[in-house]
Amino acid sequence: MQEKILKISACFCVVLAIVACASFYYLPKLHDTRLSFGMEQLEKFILTKSENSGISAIDTNVKANFPQQLRVELPAGCDASQVEVRQNYNSQTVDLIIPTDEQEFLYEKPLVGSSKNISDVFMDYAGGKAVIEIVLNQVFETEKTCAGKYLYLDFLSPHEIYDKVVVIDAGHGGSKPGAIKQGICEKDIDLAIVLELKKLLEQNKKIGVYYTRVDDSNPSFDSRVDLANKAEADLFISVHNNSTTGPGLSKVQGTQVMYDEKKSDKDSKDFAQICLEEVTKSCGSVDKGLVAGNDIFIIRTAAVPVALIEVGFMTNEEELTKLNSNDYQKKVAEGIYQAILRAFEEGY
Repeated sequence: MQEKILKISACFCVVLAIVACASFYYLPKLHDTRLSFGMEQLEKFILTKSENSGISAIDTNVKANFPQQLRVELPAGCDASQVEVRQNYNSQTVDLIIPTDEQEFLYEKPLVGSSKNISDVFMDYAGGKAVIEIVLNQVFETEKTCAGKYLYLDFLSPHEIYDKVVVIDAGHGGSKPGAIKQGICEKDIDLAIVLELKKLLEQNKKIGVYYTRVDDSNPSFDSRVDLANKAEADLFISVHNNSTTGPGLSKVQGTQVMYDEKKSDKDSKDFAQICLEEVTKSCGSVDKGLVAGNDIFIIRTAAVPVALIEVGFMTNEEELTKLNSNDYQKKVAEGIYQAILRAFEEGY
């Protein structure tokens, strides 16, 4: 009898736990008002209030009588110039920050347009601002135009704007320092070179340039490659620095460039050779040759011409001093810049 009671009690506890978990799942999320709906192939869409979830898709009868891809109706009292547009190329998102006291704005004001470039939309309201986050399916540049109470958006591919497109990757970052020698982290040297290169590339308005990082962050390998692939980059360059194995310093020095031996020479090896020649010429480093790098994720998975430049050896004391010098970093950046220009001259 006692054993039977224990079994019944145990079953009751299990049922109670299941009910409690289910009840918790359906409790309103008071601190997370972010709403989401997928729109994979939606031709035209309007956001309307739903009795159940707050958002329902979709009135395909809405007719877009404007040439732009997307129209946002603004709340009363909000001028289009007050709307902040933030674009994150790495995550392929565009955030619209709209000042308004109308908390119902996200339900009552429709988004209308073509969604062939949109994979999802998230909406939130906090602190007197409505936020609409648009998730794009490729890397696009967002063009904003205003007319009356409407904000219009167009999403243009990089090649619609620029003659050529380049993606630059500063290796490592964040909690992944790379090699560390004499208190100097590889990630910092990689980033310093890329920031000097950025100054040079900003002077050339015909080249669209996208960076995997310009701060001490650590994007995933996937996001680094996705940026290059989804931007349909003409060139993809990853900047790193080398080291020998073992705890001590070494006499080994010089520049190496890694390439994908499984792609055609034009896709990777020839471009890697251009990078090697231009960087060593600019900074006077030893030419350590090309290295097959198909085992490196970003080389193996890049669908565009890619070169990974190992600028120098941090395990060589003399070279480490140079690599940590801003003057030397500028010379390296100049070499990479000349490699980009030469590659385009040679048909990339």
